[in-house]
Amino acid sequence: MSRGPRCLPHPAFDRRGLLKRSGALALLLGAGELAWGAGIVAVRVWPATEYTRVTIESDQALSARHLLIESPDRLVIDIDNLELSPALRELVGKVRADDPFITGVRVGQNQPRTVRLVIDLKQPTAPQLFRLSPVAAYQHRLVFDLYPTKAPDPLRALLREKTQAEEQAARAVQDALGEFIDRMDRPGIPEAPPVAAAKPPARPPQVAAAPAPTPSPPMTPAPPPPPSAEQLRKIDRLIVVALDPGHGGEDPGAIGPSGLKEKDVVLAVALQLRDRLNAIPGMRAMLTRDDDFFVPLHERVNKARRVKADLFVSIHADAFINPKARGAGVFALSNKGASSAAARWMAQRENRADRIGGTNLKSSDVHVMRALLDMSTTAQIKDSLEIGKEVLSQIGKVGRLHKRQVEQASFAVLKAPDIPSILVETAFISNPEEERKLADPDYRGELVKALTTGIRRYFARNPPVARNRTL
Repeated sequence: MSRGPRCLPHPAFDRRGLLKRSGALALLLGAGELAWGAGIVAVRVWPATEYTRVTIESDQALSARHLLIESPDRLVIDIDNLELSPALRELVGKVRADDPFITGVRVGQNQPRTVRLVIDLKQPTAPQLFRLSPVAAYQHRLVFDLYPTKAPDPLRALLREKTQAEEQAARAVQDALGEFIDRMDRPGIPEAPPVAAAKPPARPPQVAAAPAPTPSPPMTPAPPPPPSAEQLRKIDRLIVVALDPGHGGEDPGAIGPSGLKEKDVVLAVALQLRDRLNAIPGMRAMLTRDDDFFVPLHERVNKARRVKADLFVSIHADAFINPKARGAGVFALSNKGASSAAARWMAQRENRADRIGGTNLKSSDVHVMRALLDMSTTAQIKDSLEIGKEVLSQIGKVGRLHKRQVEQASFAVLKAPDIPSILVETAFISNPEEERKLADPDYRGELVKALTTGIRRYFARNPPVARNRTL
């Protein structure tokens, strides 16, 4: 029996040849083309009055292109080498109704190898798109920062707050004055009960007792004095204190054993401290952040300088590899090296915030930042040590101190050349006992009182008259 022709395998099914060709194709395409199918790890939206950040975290680096379109305002972003996934669709539900910049997000597979995001905007924006390499707990991040086209003036905002506070105080005094006038015009003001006459002292029996004095008619209580000019006087010279809650947004800072985040604790302390300082006549506090968003280290310094702050206080909650470490501390800048190995370690940890939080530094920004951070003066450090001692002595009355003297190290956030600057480590959040204290509102309240007292005592001895500035 004759046999038919032998069937040979089709070239497309030649496994060995296919593998060889695939390997050659991989070499030709390179890493960028092989990013197809990158997995989305997480998507996050961080809204704030200053800017809103949108982050897409993935297991491979992503590249994107963007386009701004008007009428209505929207930002179109095409992300290459990506497939639409349920994780990416979560962006739609991440947008909050009170986001000052974003109305909503739409996601779709624009092309087989391209995902398109359309961000509907509430106002014109100046977007910044950049990538961040893996660091700490994060993998690759694609970041969109949406800034307003015209940034608000922090000094103008501070003046507006001052005016509003003064108007509120003046209204309170005027209300008191109106109540006083109303009481004077109202008939039937109740009279005060007569004061009982004192019993005359006993006299010898042979002397006749003097007649009791006729009691004077009861007198109406004196009305409260009208408000003085001093109460209505506007404050011409504000003491401006810049409060800097560390970390924020993408950068949680240290995390305690139970999950308490440093960024949340220090923000709560700073907000309460701001309210206490604002209640002091002639003093005003400015926050480098008032919500959960990230601010680069050099921008924190710039914010304090833009409002011509008289003091810069950076607030943190420390952490160490040993959970037994405990106690609060105060740090000032050093241009001659750290005062201890622990201070050096803490400065290095805090200075990593830009890498973790993520900042888009252009080449010109880098030069500006380096110039700024090299301008610190001996006088600034001297003043910082003086106020640091005052604050340290007060917080030592609330809890345990890690060190009984102000320590020094090269903290980037303390390098404002013309502003006394201190960094306060409220406690070790890595210590279970101190983490519980930091979570306790009563303890934080006592800490805020101590910080307020230290700041007031410093300015009582060192009134900032040298700058001769009127706000």
